[in-house]
Amino acid sequence: MKPPRILFVANAGPEVGGGHVMRSLTLSNALVARGAETTFLAPPDVRCLLDVFGPQVACHQMASAMPEVIVAAAGSLTFDAVVFDHYGLAKAEHEAIAGERPSLVIDDLADRPLAADIVVDPGPARLVSDYARLIGDARLLLGPNYAPVRPAFAALRDATLKRRGGPVRRVLVALGLTDVEDITRRVVDRLLRMHANVAFDVVVGGAAGSLPFLRDMASSDARIALHIDARDMAELTATADIAVGAAGSTTWERCILGLPSVLLVLADNQRPAAAALAVRNAALVLDAADPGFEAALDRALRQLMADESLRRDISVASAALCDGLGAERVAEAFLTLVETRHP
Repeated sequence: MKPPRILFVANAGPEVGGGHVMRSLTLSNALVARGAETTFLAPPDVRCLLDVFGPQVACHQMASAMPEVIVAAAGSLTFDAVVFDHYGLAKAEHEAIAGERPSLVIDDLADRPLAADIVVDPGPARLVSDYARLIGDARLLLGPNYAPVRPAFAALRDATLKRRGGPVRRVLVALGLTDVEDITRRVVDRLLRMHANVAFDVVVGGAAGSLPFLRDMASSDARIALHIDARDMAELTATADIAVGAAGSTTWERCILGLPSVLLVLADNQRPAAAALAVRNAALVLDAADPGFEAALDRALRQLMADESLRRDISVASAALCDGLGAERVAEAFLTLVETRHP
Protein backbone atom coordinates (compact mmCIF):
# COMPACT_ATOMS: atom_id res chain seq x y z
CA MET A 1 0.00 0.00 0.00
CA LYS A 2 1.32 3.42 -0.93
CA PRO A 3 2.14 5.54 2.16
CA PRO A 4 -0.06 8.62 2.66
CA ARG A 5 1.60 11.91 1.72
CA ILE A 6 0.91 14.62 4.30
CA LEU A 7 1.59 18.30 3.74
CA PHE A 8 2.51 20.55 6.70
CA VAL A 9 1.72 24.27 6.64
CA ALA A 10 3.35 25.96 9.64
CA ASN A 11 4.41 29.50 10.45
CA ALA A 12 7.49 30.98 12.12
CA GLY A 13 9.21 34.32 12.54
CA PRO A 14 10.22 37.05 14.97
CA GLU A 15 6.62 37.85 15.90
CA VAL A 16 5.18 34.33 16.14
CA GLY A 17 8.26 32.44 17.34
CA GLY A 18 9.31 28.93 16.39
CA GLY A 19 6.84 26.84 18.37
CA HIS A 20 4.53 26.16 15.42
CA VAL A 21 7.34 24.56 13.46
CA MET A 22 8.72 22.61 16.41
CA ARG A 23 5.42 20.99 17.33
CA SER A 24 4.59 20.37 13.66
CA LEU A 25 7.98 18.71 13.25
CA THR A 26 7.24 16.52 16.28
CA LEU A 27 3.90 15.46 14.80
CA SER A 28 5.57 14.88 11.43
CA ASN A 29 8.09 12.54 13.04
CA ALA A 30 5.27 10.62 14.75
CA LEU A 31 3.44 10.25 11.41
CA VAL A 32 6.60 9.13 9.61
CA ALA A 33 7.20 6.53 12.33
CA ARG A 34 3.78 5.13 11.41
CA GLY A 35 4.58 4.90 7.70
CA ALA A 36 3.51 8.30 6.32
CA GLU A 37 5.53 10.64 4.12
CA THR A 38 5.58 14.34 5.01
CA THR A 39 6.53 17.58 3.29
CA PHE A 40 6.67 21.11 4.73
CA LEU A 41 5.86 24.30 2.91
CA ALA A 42 8.92 26.34 3.86
CA PRO A 43 9.07 30.12 3.69
CA PRO A 44 12.46 31.48 4.86
CA ASP A 45 11.80 31.50 8.63
CA VAL A 46 10.38 27.98 8.55
CA ARG A 47 13.24 26.73 6.40
CA CYS A 48 15.82 28.13 8.85
CA LEU A 49 14.29 26.13 11.71
CA LEU A 50 13.98 22.96 9.66
CA ASP A 51 17.60 23.23 8.54
CA VAL A 52 18.62 23.05 12.21
CA PHE A 53 16.01 20.78 13.79
CA GLY A 54 14.71 18.74 10.85
CA PRO A 55 17.34 18.57 8.10
CA GLN A 56 15.93 15.22 6.98
CA VAL A 57 12.47 16.66 6.30
CA ALA A 58 11.32 17.26 2.74
CA CYS A 59 10.59 20.95 2.03
CA HIS A 60 9.00 23.03 -0.68
CA GLN A 61 10.55 26.48 -0.50
CA MET A 62 8.43 29.62 -0.75
CA ALA A 63 9.12 33.33 -0.75
CA SER A 64 6.87 34.15 2.22
CA ALA A 65 4.26 32.83 4.64
CA MET A 66 1.48 35.10 3.34
CA PRO A 67 -1.83 33.27 2.83
CA GLU A 68 -2.03 33.86 -0.92
CA VAL A 69 1.52 32.56 -1.41
CA ILE A 70 0.76 29.46 0.65
CA VAL A 71 -2.42 28.68 -1.29
CA ALA A 72 -0.61 29.04 -4.61
CA ALA A 73 2.33 26.89 -3.51
CA ALA A 74 0.10 24.12 -2.16
CA GLY A 75 -1.78 24.05 -5.45
CA SER A 76 1.37 22.91 -7.23
CA LEU A 77 1.97 19.92 -4.92
CA THR A 78 0.59 16.40 -4.72
CA PHE A 79 -0.52 15.24 -1.26
CA ASP A 80 -3.22 13.16 0.41
CA ALA A 81 -3.83 15.14 3.63
CA VAL A 82 -2.73 18.38 5.27
CA VAL A 83 -1.80 19.67 8.73
CA PHE A 84 -2.12 23.40 9.46
CA ASP A 85 -0.28 25.21 12.28
CA HIS A 86 -0.59 28.82 11.15
CA TYR A 87 -2.75 31.40 12.96
CA GLY A 88 -2.84 33.58 9.84
CA LEU A 89 -4.92 30.99 8.00
CA ALA A 90 -8.64 30.38 8.51
CA LYS A 91 -11.53 28.54 6.89
CA ALA A 92 -11.14 30.01 3.39
CA GLU A 93 -7.46 29.10 3.13
CA HIS A 94 -7.97 25.69 4.74
CA GLU A 95 -10.64 24.83 2.18
CA ALA A 96 -8.62 26.18 -0.73
CA ILE A 97 -5.59 24.09 0.21
CA ALA A 98 -7.18 20.89 1.51
CA GLY A 99 -10.12 20.62 -0.85
CA GLU A 100 -11.69 17.21 -0.16
CA ARG A 101 -8.57 15.86 1.52
CA PRO A 102 -8.46 15.08 5.26
CA SER A 103 -7.13 18.00 7.27
CA LEU A 104 -6.00 18.75 10.81
CA VAL A 105 -5.55 22.16 12.44
CA ILE A 106 -3.37 22.77 15.50
CA ASP A 107 -4.76 25.83 17.26
CA ASP A 108 -4.58 27.68 20.57
CA LEU A 109 -6.90 30.58 19.91
CA ALA A 110 -10.47 29.50 19.05
CA ASP A 111 -10.87 32.93 17.50
CA ARG A 112 -11.73 32.29 13.82
CA PRO A 113 -13.67 29.85 11.61
CA LEU A 114 -11.66 26.74 10.74
CA ALA A 115 -12.15 24.05 8.11
CA ALA A 116 -10.77 20.76 9.40
CA ASP A 117 -11.68 17.19 10.16
CA ILE A 118 -9.67 17.31 13.41
CA VAL A 119 -8.78 20.31 15.55
CA VAL A 120 -6.07 19.98 18.20
CA ASP A 121 -5.97 22.59 20.97
CA PRO A 122 -3.69 21.70 23.91
CA GLY A 123 -4.86 24.54 26.14
CA PRO A 124 -5.67 23.32 29.66
CA ALA A 125 -8.75 25.52 29.94
CA ARG A 126 -10.15 24.92 26.45
CA LEU A 127 -13.80 23.79 26.23
CA VAL A 128 -15.75 22.17 23.41
CA SER A 129 -18.11 25.14 23.53
CA ASP A 130 -15.25 27.50 22.60
CA TYR A 131 -15.32 26.03 19.09
CA ALA A 132 -19.09 25.63 18.79
CA ARG A 133 -19.55 28.17 16.00
CA LEU A 134 -16.11 27.82 14.43
CA ILE A 135 -15.57 24.27 13.18
CA GLY A 136 -18.69 22.50 11.96
CA ASP A 137 -18.54 18.80 12.82
CA ALA A 138 -14.77 18.49 13.26
CA ARG A 139 -13.42 16.14 15.93
CA LEU A 140 -11.86 18.05 18.83
CA LEU A 141 -8.73 16.83 20.63
CA LEU A 142 -8.46 19.18 23.60
CA GLY A 143 -6.04 19.55 26.48
CA PRO A 144 -2.29 19.23 27.17
CA ASN A 145 -2.31 15.46 26.71
CA TYR A 146 -2.75 16.16 22.98
CA ALA A 147 0.18 18.60 22.83
CA PRO A 148 2.74 17.35 20.28
CA VAL A 149 5.90 17.08 22.39
CA ARG A 150 9.05 15.23 21.40
CA PRO A 151 9.15 11.66 22.79
CA ALA A 152 12.46 12.31 24.57
CA PHE A 153 10.53 14.12 27.30
CA ALA A 154 8.18 11.24 28.06
CA ALA A 155 11.15 8.86 28.08
CA LEU A 156 12.74 10.83 30.96
CA ARG A 157 9.51 11.46 32.87
CA ASP A 158 9.49 8.72 35.52
CA ALA A 159 13.12 9.06 36.57
CA THR A 160 12.98 12.86 36.58
CA LEU A 161 9.81 13.13 38.67
CA LYS A 162 11.37 10.92 41.35
CA ARG A 163 14.21 13.39 41.93
CA ARG A 164 12.17 16.61 42.04
CA GLY A 165 12.04 18.64 45.25
CA GLY A 166 15.71 18.95 46.20
CA PRO A 167 17.89 22.06 46.47
CA VAL A 168 18.23 24.46 43.54
CA ARG A 169 21.56 24.07 41.78
CA ARG A 170 20.64 24.57 38.10
CA VAL A 171 18.25 27.09 36.53
CA LEU A 172 16.99 26.66 32.97
CA VAL A 173 16.24 29.86 31.03
CA ALA A 174 14.31 29.03 27.85
CA LEU A 175 12.24 31.89 26.45
CA GLY A 176 11.83 30.99 22.82
CA LEU A 177 14.10 30.60 19.83
CA THR A 178 13.24 34.05 18.49
CA ASP A 179 13.81 35.80 21.85
CA VAL A 180 10.99 38.34 21.65
CA GLU A 181 12.14 41.84 22.66
CA ASP A 182 15.46 40.49 23.98
CA ILE A 183 13.63 38.92 26.91
CA THR A 184 16.41 36.39 27.51
CA ARG A 185 18.95 39.15 28.11
CA ARG A 186 16.62 40.89 30.53
CA VAL A 187 15.97 37.71 32.53
CA VAL A 188 19.60 36.60 32.67
CA ASP A 189 20.62 40.07 33.82
CA ARG A 190 18.21 39.81 36.77
CA LEU A 191 19.35 36.29 37.63
CA LEU A 192 23.02 37.18 37.69
CA ARG A 193 22.35 39.96 40.16
CA MET A 194 20.52 37.66 42.53
CA HIS A 195 22.19 34.28 42.79
CA ALA A 196 25.88 33.57 43.35
CA ASN A 197 26.01 29.76 43.62
CA VAL A 198 23.61 28.58 40.91
CA ALA A 199 24.42 27.38 37.38
CA PHE A 200 22.37 28.73 34.48
CA ASP A 201 21.52 26.83 31.29
CA VAL A 202 20.46 29.55 28.85
CA VAL A 203 18.77 28.41 25.64
CA VAL A 204 18.41 30.71 22.61
CA GLY A 205 18.08 30.49 18.85
CA GLY A 206 20.92 31.31 16.53
CA ALA A 207 19.18 34.51 15.39
CA ALA A 208 18.21 35.72 18.89
CA GLY A 209 18.66 39.42 19.52
CA SER A 210 20.18 38.72 22.91
CA LEU A 211 22.88 36.44 21.55
CA PRO A 212 25.80 38.94 21.41
CA PHE A 213 25.12 40.02 25.03
CA LEU A 214 24.77 36.42 26.18
CA ARG A 215 28.00 35.37 24.48
CA ASP A 216 29.84 38.14 26.31
CA MET A 217 28.27 37.17 29.62
CA ALA A 218 29.03 33.46 29.16
CA SER A 219 32.65 34.19 28.33
CA SER A 220 33.13 36.14 31.56
CA ASP A 221 30.85 34.25 33.96
CA ALA A 222 31.43 30.53 34.54
CA ARG A 223 27.92 30.11 35.89
CA ILE A 224 26.39 30.49 32.42
CA ALA A 225 26.21 27.61 29.94
CA LEU A 226 24.89 28.97 26.64
CA HIS A 227 22.96 26.55 24.41
CA ILE A 228 22.32 27.80 20.86
CA ASP A 229 19.62 25.96 18.89
CA ALA A 230 19.72 23.25 21.55
CA ARG A 231 18.97 19.70 20.43
CA ASP A 232 19.02 18.29 23.97
CA MET A 233 16.14 20.17 25.56
CA ALA A 234 14.77 17.06 27.26
CA GLU A 235 18.06 16.50 29.09
CA LEU A 236 18.40 20.18 29.99
CA THR A 237 14.86 20.23 31.35
CA ALA A 238 15.41 17.03 33.31
CA THR A 239 18.61 18.23 34.98
CA ALA A 240 17.28 21.70 35.88
CA ASP A 241 15.82 22.34 39.33
CA ILE A 242 13.73 25.37 38.35
CA ALA A 243 13.11 27.27 35.12
CA VAL A 244 12.15 30.60 33.67
CA GLY A 245 10.21 29.78 30.52
CA ALA A 246 7.86 31.27 27.96
CA ALA A 247 4.17 30.43 28.20
CA GLY A 248 4.11 28.87 24.72
CA SER A 249 4.30 25.30 23.49
CA THR A 250 7.44 24.54 25.54
CA THR A 251 5.26 24.86 28.65
CA TRP A 252 4.22 21.25 28.14
CA GLU A 253 7.83 20.08 27.98
CA ARG A 254 8.41 21.45 31.46
CA CYS A 255 5.12 20.05 32.74
CA ILE A 256 5.92 16.53 31.52
CA LEU A 257 9.09 16.60 33.63
CA GLY A 258 7.49 18.43 36.56
CA LEU A 259 9.95 21.33 36.41
CA PRO A 260 8.91 24.14 38.81
CA SER A 261 8.80 27.26 36.66
CA VAL A 262 8.30 30.98 36.51
CA LEU A 263 6.17 31.24 33.39
CA LEU A 264 6.38 34.45 31.35
CA VAL A 265 3.55 35.60 29.11
CA LEU A 266 5.20 37.04 25.99
CA ALA A 267 2.19 37.18 23.63
CA ASP A 268 -1.57 37.62 23.93
CA ASN A 269 -2.33 34.10 22.71
CA GLN A 270 -0.36 32.71 25.68
CA ARG A 271 -2.60 34.28 28.31
CA PRO A 272 -5.38 31.65 28.57
CA ALA A 273 -3.02 28.71 29.07
CA ALA A 274 -0.86 30.69 31.49
CA ALA A 275 -3.90 31.69 33.53
CA ALA A 276 -5.05 28.06 33.66
CA LEU A 277 -1.66 26.98 35.00
CA ALA A 278 -1.74 29.73 37.60
CA VAL A 279 -5.18 28.64 38.81
CA ARG A 280 -3.91 25.07 39.14
CA ASN A 281 -0.79 26.22 41.03
CA ALA A 282 1.25 24.59 38.29
CA ALA A 283 3.56 27.60 37.75
CA LEU A 284 4.27 31.11 38.96
CA VAL A 285 2.98 33.30 36.14
CA LEU A 286 4.17 36.79 35.20
CA ASP A 287 3.38 39.11 32.30
CA ALA A 288 6.55 40.45 30.70
CA ALA A 289 4.64 43.53 29.50
CA ASP A 290 3.68 44.66 33.01
CA PRO A 291 5.40 47.88 34.19
CA GLY A 292 6.70 46.20 37.33
CA PHE A 293 7.89 43.05 35.60
CA GLU A 294 11.53 43.11 36.77
CA ALA A 295 10.62 43.50 40.43
CA ALA A 296 7.94 40.81 40.14
CA LEU A 297 10.44 38.47 38.51
CA ASP A 298 12.89 39.03 41.36
CA ARG A 299 10.20 38.20 43.92
CA ALA A 300 9.03 35.09 42.10
CA LEU A 301 12.56 33.75 41.71
CA ARG A 302 13.41 34.33 45.35
CA GLN A 303 10.21 32.59 46.39
CA LEU A 304 10.81 29.60 44.15
CA MET A 305 14.46 29.33 45.17
CA ALA A 306 13.74 29.49 48.88
CA ASP A 307 10.58 27.41 49.27
CA GLU A 308 11.14 23.68 48.80
CA SER A 309 7.50 22.90 49.59
CA LEU A 310 6.35 25.30 46.87
CA ARG A 311 8.68 23.70 44.35
CA ARG A 312 7.36 20.26 45.23
CA ASP A 313 3.72 21.37 44.94
CA ILE A 314 4.30 23.03 41.56
CA SER A 315 6.13 19.96 40.31
CA VAL A 316 3.24 17.66 41.21
CA ALA A 317 0.57 20.00 39.80
CA SER A 318 2.40 20.62 36.52
CA ALA A 319 3.25 16.96 35.94
CA ALA A 320 -0.42 16.08 36.34
CA LEU A 321 -1.32 18.25 33.33
CA CYS A 322 0.64 16.50 30.58
CA ASP A 323 2.12 13.03 30.11
CA GLY A 324 4.06 13.70 26.89
CA LEU A 325 2.27 11.23 24.62
CA GLY A 326 0.27 13.79 22.66
CA ALA A 327 2.09 13.42 19.34
CA GLU A 328 1.39 9.69 19.32
CA ARG A 329 -2.30 10.24 20.11
CA VAL A 330 -2.74 12.87 17.42
CA ALA A 331 -0.79 10.89 14.80
CA GLU A 332 -2.89 7.80 15.46
CA ALA A 333 -6.16 9.73 15.20
CA PHE A 334 -5.15 11.52 11.99
CA LEU A 335 -3.76 8.47 10.21
CA THR A 336 -6.89 6.49 11.06
CA LEU A 337 -8.92 9.25 9.40
CA VAL A 338 -6.59 9.45 6.39
CA GLU A 339 -6.63 5.69 5.86
CA THR A 340 -10.43 5.63 6.11
CA ARG A 341 -10.84 8.39 3.56
CA HIS A 342 -7.98 7.39 1.26
CA PRO A 343 -7.33 3.67 1.69
